[in-house]
Amino acid sequence: MANLTSMSGFLLMGFSENRKLQILYALLFLVTYLMALTGNLLIITVTTLDHCLQSPMYYFLKHLSVLDLCFISVTVPQSIANSLTNSGYISLGQCILQVFFFIALASSEVAILTVMSYDRYVAICRPLQYETIMDPCTCRHAVAAVWLAGGFSGLMHTAVNFSIPLCGERVIYQFFCDIPQMLKLACSHEFVNEIAVAAFTTSAAFICLVSIVLSYVHIFSAVLRIPSAEGRTKVFATCLPHLFVVTFFLSTAGFEFLRPPSDSQSAMDLMFSIFYTVIPPTLNPVIYSLRNEAMKAALRKVLSKGEVSPRKMYLKAIFKF
Repeated sequence: MANLTSMSGFLLMGFSENRKLQILYALLFLVTYLMALTGNLLIITVTTLDHCLQSPMYYFLKHLSVLDLCFISVTVPQSIANSLTNSGYISLGQCILQVFFFIALASSEVAILTVMSYDRYVAICRPLQYETIMDPCTCRHAVAAVWLAGGFSGLMHTAVNFSIPLCGERVIYQFFCDIPQMLKLACSHEFVNEIAVAAFTTSAAFICLVSIVLSYVHIFSAVLRIPSAEGRTKVFATCLPHLFVVTFFLSTAGFEFLRPPSDSQSAMDLMFSIFYTVIPPTLNPVIYSLRNEAMKAALRKVLSKGEVSPRKMYLKAIFKF
């Protein structure tokens, strides 16, 4: 540890110093990562190739899958490599990139979930104006704003966080470069700017949360007025998975970032970090696919096309993206 912390990088403590447990955690993370990779790639491919899934809802779902795929790839492969090589060292450059992409993708995910809730609000509460409001140009602008907002947030946090002078050993009690844990390494009273940036992004996330809640208040009020039980069931089947994703992601991430970082390795810190970094990208494809008959039908149709090579499907999906 003395040799590692004297370098410019950081030492990620990870989950355990026991070699057998490190390998076990690496295998569990590998299985989870492959599940997330497969599920999100399937959604991206299906929503791109199937002509029946070209509505704004599936357009936003495709970009959510892209975000999930990138989001889990920021932290999990590095953690797997560290566990297998029995080394928690991460260079300064790697840590900077990890923080930037982690914050940028997390912020973009909150933004895309907000856009998706507004899309459901317009589709259910203002169906006659849906095609006018959610036209293709508006959808493209909304997605561009999502990516730009995430990039701006990541850039602010990265610039401010790595301009703070650090004191003491560069040991991070996480499996990735976690900003709350890194602030614990800062010299006294030197992280005021980071707190200001965090307050700004937290306020933006709170506004997104309020927008999502208001959208679903209107949605559920409209749903309860539907006379058909089958109609209510269909709407709830579409909206409840999205509400679960939003609640799970924001509640676990908010709890982890708002609580003070511990001075030692904490099982609770690691558990909550897994809840918002690993679980949502893995469960989102399952939640959105299993409760959606159109998605299941499209998936069966795409997988049954044996004459279409995987390379051709991939290239077609990329060019239509």
